[in-house]
Amino acid sequence: MTKSKGRAAAGEEGPEFSASQSGDHASARADARPSLSDISACLSFSPDDGYIWLNDQRMILMHGNAFGALRRELIDSLGMEKARGLFTRLGYIAGARDARMEQARWPDADLSALYKARLHSFEGMVKVEPVRFNFDQKNGQFDGEYLWNHSIEADEHIAAYGLGTAATCWMLTGYAMGHGSTLLGHLVIAREVSCRSMGDSVCRLIAKSAELWDDITEDMRRLNAEDFVGSPAGSRASSVVVPVTGLKDSAGMLAQNAPYHAAMVGASAAFNAACHQLRRVAGTDATVLFTGESGVGKEVFANMLHRISTRAENPFVAVNCAAIPDTLIESELFGVERGAYTGAVASRPGRFERADGGTLFLDEIGTLSPIAQGKLLRALQEGEIERVGGSRSTRVDVRVVAATNVDLRQAVRDGSFREDLFYRLNVFPIRLPPLRARKDDIPLLMNHFLNYYCDKYHRRVVGFTPAVIRAFLSYEFPGNIRELQNLVERGVISAEDDGVIDLPNLFTSGETLPPDVLSIAMGAGKGVLRNAQTETGEVPDPSSGLLQMLLQTQGDGKSISLEEIERTLVENAVSVSNGNYSAAARLLGITRSQLAYRCEKYKMSEGEGG
Repeated sequence: MTKSKGRAAAGEEGPEFSASQSGDHASARADARPSLSDISACLSFSPDDGYIWLNDQRMILMHGNAFGALRRELIDSLGMEKARGLFTRLGYIAGARDARMEQARWPDADLSALYKARLHSFEGMVKVEPVRFNFDQKNGQFDGEYLWNHSIEADEHIAAYGLGTAATCWMLTGYAMGHGSTLLGHLVIAREVSCRSMGDSVCRLIAKSAELWDDITEDMRRLNAEDFVGSPAGSRASSVVVPVTGLKDSAGMLAQNAPYHAAMVGASAAFNAACHQLRRVAGTDATVLFTGESGVGKEVFANMLHRISTRAENPFVAVNCAAIPDTLIESELFGVERGAYTGAVASRPGRFERADGGTLFLDEIGTLSPIAQGKLLRALQEGEIERVGGSRSTRVDVRVVAATNVDLRQAVRDGSFREDLFYRLNVFPIRLPPLRARKDDIPLLMNHFLNYYCDKYHRRVVGFTPAVIRAFLSYEFPGNIRELQNLVERGVISAEDDGVIDLPNLFTSGETLPPDVLSIAMGAGKGVLRNAQTETGEVPDPSSGLLQMLLQTQGDGKSISLEEIERTLVENAVSVSNGNYSAAARLLGITRSQLAYRCEKYKMSEGEGG
C-alpha cells in the first residue's frame, strides 16, 4: 500500500448517509463509525520481524512512484484492457479483505458505520467523500455515490500517459466492489463515472446492487480472470450464458442449457490461478488430474475444461468410480458383449466408447481396485479397449480427465495405487483450493446460489442478515462449496417470502460456528487459546491457567477480578505463541499494539512465555 502525504481522511461526513430498516429511512449516527483513532489502533509495526499488521492482515509500504512504474509496465506489456482487469481484481481482493477485517474488528457496528470506516483512505490510496449511501434492508438493495480526491491511480496514470478518454481508477473501483459485496453479502457493481485522468475536476464513483444496473456484462468481464468464468447475475435466471472468444460458434456460448448452479464463480487469487491453468491446458489433449478436498468443484472444472476445449462438440461422459462395484467397473468402462456373463442379454458400449471424440471424466479415481487400475492403464497406453467377453480391440479417441480427494503419491507409497498409472494421469495436475482459502469468493457464491434457489423454488428472499454474512466469512466450511450451496438452499427454503435469511434458518444440523468469545481448549498438555467452540462441548481441561484459577477461587469462596482474567488470557496467549506478540494478538483477536499495551501494563516483556 502507498502512504498518503497528509491526513488519513477517515472521518468526513457525507450529506446523504442513510440506512433503511424495514423500509423506513433513518439517518446514521455521526459517531457510529469506527473513528480515526479506532482504525489507527489496528495498525502495528514490527520492524524486527519485517512485518506491518493491519489487525490480522500483513501490509506493506510502497513508494507511490514505484506503484506507478509497476502500473505502467503492466499496461505496456499486457495492454490497457487486460491491465484494467488485473487491477480491478486486485482491488476487489483488497476491498473484500478490508471488509472482513472490519466485520471481525467491529462486530457490533451496523453496515453504514462500516462503510464510513473507509480503510482505503487510511491506507493512502485516496481521500473519500461520500455523497450518498442508501441501503434498504427490506429489499436488500444498495445505492451509493462517492467523490475520490487525490487518487494515486489517477495521479500516476496522468504522470505516465497524460489525459485520456477513459476512467483509470481501476483498483479503487474493484475495491469498492469487493468491499460492498462482502459487507452486504450480495454482488455490488461500482463504476467510475468521472475521473481526473479524463480532465474532470474530481473522480466520482457510483456503486449499486447488481440488479439496479441495466447491464453488468462489461463489469463482470473485468472482474473475471477468464472469459469462461460465470457471472453471478443480478437477475434470477435458470441458466447462465457466458461468451467465449476464439472458439467455434457451437462452443462459443457455454452453459446455455446447463444448470445455473454449475457455473464457475469467483474472483479470488486462488480461484483465478486455477482458471488460468485450465485455460492453458484446454487447447491440448493432455490428461488432467484435478486434486482437492471433497466439495471444491472438481467436476465443474472438468466440465468447463471440456467446454472450452477443441472437443466441445463431442460427448462429455462422467464416471464416479466410487459408486460402481469392483465387479462391474470393467463392463462400465469398456462395455460388454452379449452372453459374456449371466444377464448380459445384449451388447452395450462402455463409457470409453460413449466418450469417443470427447472427454471421459473419472471422478474419485483413487478408489479403483488394482485390477481395474491395470485395465485402465492399458487403455490409456494403447488407446484401445476390449469389451468384456469380446474378442477384438476397438480404438477410441478419448481425452481422460481424472479427479481425486486423496493424495495419490501417498497411495503409491502405500502400495494401494499403481505408480505407472499415477504418472499416466498426472500429466497436468490442477489443485483446486478449499473454500477457506478463497473466502473472498464467498459473497459472490452466496449471491449466486441465492439467485439459483429462489428461481428453482419460486421464492423471493432478498438477501442475508449481517450476522449470516459474518458467520459465513468466519466459518471454515469443511464441506467446501457443496456445503455453502446446501446452506443457502436450506436458507431459501426456511426463510419467509420477501424476508432475509438469518442464522436460525441455516446452522441447524450440528455445524460448529466460532463464538464471539475466546475459549480455552487443551492440546499436547498445554493450554491453547482459540476463537472456536469445542466440537464435543466438553469442559476444557482444568490444567488451563484460567480455568484452574476460576475453579480454585470458586472452591475457596474468593472473588476474581476481570483484570486477573485478562492477565491470565494474555499470559497464556504469549506462552502458546512462544513470546511472539503478533501471533499472540491474532490468537486473542486484538491488534499487536493492544497486546503490547497489556503486556506493558502487566510488566511482561516480549519473548516471555507463561
